[in-house]
Amino acid sequence: MRAKTHPATGEPSTRPKVLIVGAGVGGMTLGMLLTKAGIPFDIYERAAAVKPLGSALFLNPTTAKIFKQCNIWDDIMSVCKFTGRIQVGNEQREIEYSMDFPNQIEMFGSRGYIVARPMLYDILHRQVPKERFHMSKKVTTIDQTDDGVVIHFDDKTTARGDILVGADGAYSTIRQCIYNDLRKEGRLLASDDVPLPFSNVQLVGQTRPLDHANFPNLSIPDSQFIRILGDNKPYAWTFFTTAQNTVCYGVTHFLSETSSKQSDNYKNSEWGPEAADAMCAEVRDFPIISGGDKITTVGDLIDLTPKELISKVMLEEKVFETWHHKRVALIGDACHKINPSGGSGANNAIHDAITLANWLNVLPDTPTTAEIEHGFEKYKEERLPWVKQAYDSSLIFKVMIEANFKAYLVKLVSKYMPSWITRKMAIRMSINQPQVSFLPPVDYHGSIQPAPQASYDETLAILQERAAKKNDGELSTAAAAAV
Repeated sequence: MRAKTHPATGEPSTRPKVLIVGAGVGGMTLGMLLTKAGIPFDIYERAAAVKPLGSALFLNPTTAKIFKQCNIWDDIMSVCKFTGRIQVGNEQREIEYSMDFPNQIEMFGSRGYIVARPMLYDILHRQVPKERFHMSKKVTTIDQTDDGVVIHFDDKTTARGDILVGADGAYSTIRQCIYNDLRKEGRLLASDDVPLPFSNVQLVGQTRPLDHANFPNLSIPDSQFIRILGDNKPYAWTFFTTAQNTVCYGVTHFLSETSSKQSDNYKNSEWGPEAADAMCAEVRDFPIISGGDKITTVGDLIDLTPKELISKVMLEEKVFETWHHKRVALIGDACHKINPSGGSGANNAIHDAITLANWLNVLPDTPTTAEIEHGFEKYKEERLPWVKQAYDSSLIFKVMIEANFKAYLVKLVSKYMPSWITRKMAIRMSINQPQVSFLPPVDYHGSIQPAPQASYDETLAILQERAAKKNDGELSTAAAAAV
């Protein structure tokens, strides 16, 4: 067993050690925060190397505080492109209407922005000591006792710690492990004991850097975020520009029925490179709006994309009720999978990491299972209502790009939506702006007061009480020494 050491200084530590499984946005953010807090941890990732799959991430104003607290805000701003509206077009390459979210700086102190996934990952990666990463570590099982947690990997090695955090995606091995325990105990909720559903699939990719002359929309300062709705076809496609002069895109195919990974529909489908090739062929002629006449179809974007950056993915949707069990907690997609149409998945994974880090930071040096479970329950208590709200909002954006009468009504309402309603929507999406209690708070200049954050207030009070007791003890010691 490795000795517990402070992640930043390497000095011996008596604080509880955290094992993180999954090196995605949520796991990386938690690693960054535990480094700042001086909590020993290790990150285990099943992949041999993190691949820049997908395209880019939309991060809204709710992430500004934490990135400023961690002194990486300027780094992110140097590689992002701001966006404040969603443009909706048709197959005639006409913009029919847009959903605008203006005045974000005045309201929230910052704007929403697009950042390429590899760029954000690289920034987060630099905040975590290299020795804390362990690649090619596929988890097979876990064991929990009152003394700690042991992870078993497929290479026959193990890792031991006090706490385990599963940040390993929608098909989380860690979640399945605690489900097996709960099932044996007869305590697994029926709503969680079902396959993860999906009703559409998506082809995603990101082009290589393009010349502005070939794609004039790249020269516009703000990211051009455009969605085109298929004309009498079960498809919609979205594309947007990045600060690296690339174009990210996603083509969504709406299935006739909801399926799951365990269904015949899934098992009879191809999910390797050939499947992506087949879908590429299906959608090549779909028109796009580039601002010019040289790049005009999805096929043009595909041809300009390195093959390794194109993939076919499922778009699952579910909020799980089980977020923790004994010494194991889940964050991000491992406990809530939000349809990417709403652009809130990454934001919520980051928020999970913030709230959990607050409670991990105030655990005693040798916490009991009951003390750990209390912190986990406080974490879930704060995060679950926000996740459910984000889930509901994402379903509205999902319906917008479907091909049915309900979608027609939603699009009609969106097209003529008064500004006061879009303002209300913006507040709903951006009012929760969490931060950690163990770093200096950041100044806030928005006119909209952020929502209360229980984990910040409660853990800050605990830290202040401990500091006061420590100060009183030092004064007493000094007084005794003087006598």
